[in-house]
Amino acid sequence: MRRKRNYKREHEPDIRHQSVAVSRFVNYLMYDGKRSVAEKDLYGAFDIIEKTGVKPLEIFDKALDNVKPMVEVFSKRVGGANYQVPREVRPERQFMLASRWLIAAARGKKGQPISDKLAAELLAASNGEGAAIKKKQDIHRMAEGNRAFAHFAN
Repeated sequence: MRRKRNYKREHEPDIRHQSVAVSRFVNYLMYDGKRSVAEKDLYGAFDIIEKTGVKPLEIFDKALDNVKPMVEVFSKRVGGANYQVPREVRPERQFMLASRWLIAAARGKKGQPISDKLAAELLAASNGEGAAIKKKQDIHRMAEGNRAFAHFAN
């Protein structure tokens, strides 16, 4: 039986920066369909980054590129045993994972508004530091450790 075809979604760019990446990031940041709140939080983070004297969109893009994973592991059952098999990550999934990790790292901090936490995490990630970068390194380390099982990948 054939699988259902997976259609690629066309994303609208955001209002302020005309960037599809920012628009998609806002979608991941959004709770309960409240896009205006998510946009306010992200643009607030961009305003905080701008006060440091750098362009926020450059920091955003650099942070995403630094956090994007190249490889990940998936579980495969072979002969009664589960193996963690490494594989390359598709570009759409790279963006999704990077966004998810940045947002989770920002939400994991306590005692500040989300725009402050998000700005701090974006700046840290653009410098190759922070919780999101640590998550990426952990995933890469796990894939490297299970490289012996790469021949199970289909």
